Amino acid sequence: MTDLHYLSAHELLEAYRTRALSPVEVLDAVEDRADAVEPTVNALSHRLQEQARTAAVEAEARYAGRGGGDPRPLEGIPVAAKEEQPIAGLPLRLGSLLTDDTPSPITHPVVERVLAAGGMVHAQTTTPEYSCAAFTQSALWGVTRNPWNLGYGPGGSSGGSGAALAAGTTILATGSDIGGSIRLPASLCGVVGFKPPYARVPGVPPFNLDTYCHDGPMARTVADTALLQNLIAGAHPMDPVSLPAPRPVVPDATKARGLKVAFAATIGDFPIDPDVAANTRALADSLRDAGIKVEEVAIPIPHETVFTAALIHYGAIFGPMITELGDDDRLSRYARRFADRAGQALTAHGFFKGLCLEADVQQALADVFADYDAIICPTLGSTGFLAGDDHVDHGVTVDGTYLDFYLGAALTPVFNVASRHPVLNIPTGRAANSVPTGAQIVGRAYDDATPFHIGAAAEEAHRWWADPTWRPDLAQGPTGNQV
Repeated sequence: MTDLHYLSAHELLEAYRTRALSPVEVLDAVEDRADAVEPTVNALSHRLQEQARTAAVEAEARYAGRGGGDPRPLEGIPVAAKEEQPIAGLPLRLGSLLTDDTPSPITHPVVERVLAAGGMVHAQTTTPEYSCAAFTQSALWGVTRNPWNLGYGPGGSSGGSGAALAAGTTILATGSDIGGSIRLPASLCGVVGFKPPYARVPGVPPFNLDTYCHDGPMARTVADTALLQNLIAGAHPMDPVSLPAPRPVVPDATKARGLKVAFAATIGDFPIDPDVAANTRALADSLRDAGIKVEEVAIPIPHETVFTAALIHYGAIFGPMITELGDDDRLSRYARRFADRAGQALTAHGFFKGLCLEADVQQALADVFADYDAIICPTLGSTGFLAGDDHVDHGVTVDGTYLDFYLGAALTPVFNVASRHPVLNIPTGRAANSVPTGAQIVGRAYDDATPFHIGAAAEEAHRWWADPTWRPDLAQGPTGNQV
């Protein structure tokens, strides 16, 4: 086998069972790949090579039957964890110069479960400061670049996880999502990412109580994403509001046939660039060809409603957190600007107004789900954000519409407001600038299985990472200056 770093977790687990490959061999391949591309991509904040090497040797022994018990569900699979998710004994820097190297006393439940399942956590991935941006750069870790076009970023805030998957420097990755932070990097990096419904995956206090906040899996295939999701879901004592584990999801394209899916070319008046629109429509057409009943619908949720509600919410949580840091000039401009903007929204409208707007969003979606099993819509209206741009002094233009806040290009916050809906991002193609585009498959509240079944049907039609041509060419430099 060649290009071991691009094999799926399912392929590796089968190769381990038949002794065609060993976990040590695969870890070597992933580490060699990181040595080669990390100076360019910069997706890994920390490389945990010693711990991973120990885990690989132990996994190899399990597969060889030399003690230690039977192989576990993720035995010997390299996993990169978002640095925001703490690991006991390692510093929790949060992409900020305001933090230090004090070891964390706790391990995040997601990471704990990955390790318990035999996953080799070989690296932590970069984030923007305090995970408060849809791009990934910080004074602490520098600029993370999109492997498909190095002139662009990989999205955020789980941008390091998305870039690592696309670059082949991990097999699986974890992320978190408070406004699209799993789905946006998954879209821009051409991979798969799942925002679970609220409380499906346990989190860490106090943000486990924030209904916008979700931890979840990222991978290159739908099946691998489901594999990781099944292992991290379920109640945990660290998170009293976390829900019991649901029935494991096994993506099955045959179960998507006959489903009735609402295709929304956009939501409300969200602008969509032509490349994104064309690729999303092509996905819808391929699902029709696969036997799914896809009907185009309008979802009348105004852009202003979504972002007023979301900024009020962020203003009540993130704003005070940043205010507590004071006027330290080491805080990034974008974190300060985000907190100021959100605080202004809260002051202008009040928290109750935000709840009323959220109720409007929820009702509009409920009206659609009265007739449909799922919704498909774009993940991001634009074709990406330039690497290194903090968007403090300007917004973005999407299909001729100027948006003064770059996050306004994302359709993802709709489903942080409506947080009980599971959402799977899948690739839809690439734009003219070589940056991938993605679509959100949205299920009814707490119906995790349906988005995965539809995703499996799409993957069966398009193949994506099963096709060796669907890989970034890191020898190519920036190609264009679109925003």
